[in-house]
Amino acid sequence: MYPRTIYRLLDAHTWVEAQKIGAFHGTEHDLRDGFIHFSTAAQVAETAARHYASRPDLVLLWVDTFQLSDALRWEPSRGGALFPHLYGSLSVSAVTRAEPVPLSAGGRHQFPSDLA
Repeated sequence: MYPRTIYRLLDAHTWVEAQKIGAFHGTEHDLRDGFIHFSTAAQVAETAARHYASRPDLVLLWVDTFQLSDALRWEPSRGGALFPHLYGSLSVSAVTRAEPVPLSAGGRHQFPSDLA
């Protein structure tokens, strides 16, 4: 069974813009791949390290999968692990929480302790 909550890292400016228009349509990377990339709780720290290393302006979105319909697909990616991919836009109404992800003094992202 797949988790009810999935996660997306965005720069703070992109999240503010998505809130203004009511949806996130994807980054250049997402648009190139044809879907919006998400991670599970177990995957998000590695995603941050691989794709957002040392970026100080990140926001972590908690997304309710029940609001994404069949546009959400679980597909193999890194090492064959299944990752959530959204084939369409993310409505801001599907985001249940958004939190900044600060950097530690060593430059690693610090995730909320209740990430589950």
